[in-house]
Amino acid sequence: MSEPANQQQKQQVQIKADEKELLGQYSNLAVIHHNGEEFTLNFIYLFPSVPQGKLIASVILSPAHAKRLLQALKENVARFEAQFGTLPEGSGPAPETNFGFVQ
Repeated sequence: MSEPANQQQKQQVQIKADEKELLGQYSNLAVIHHNGEEFTLNFIYLFPSVPQGKLIASVILSPAHAKRLLQALKENVARFEAQFGTLPEGSGPAPETNFGFVQ
C-alpha cells in the first residue's frame, strides 16, 4: 500500500459539538419514514399521562447510511447483551402510529 493511502486511513476526524449536543436528549419514541431517496428518523419524547409529545430531533439518512446504522445498532446491542444480559423485546404492544405535527 502506498504511503499517502495509508496516511489517509489513519487520519482522525475532529468533531465539534456544543455542550447542549454533548449532553444529549432523551427520546422514548422514534418514528421512521422512508421514500426512494432517504430515511427520516424523528426522535420524540412522549409526555407521561398526556396525549402530547415533543420532537427532539429529526435525522435524514441516505438508504446506505440507514443500512449501516442498522448494522451498527445490531452489533452494539449484541455487545451490550453479552456484557449485561439479554434485553427484553418490550413490554406490551408498540404505541399507535397516529401522530401529527403541530406548529
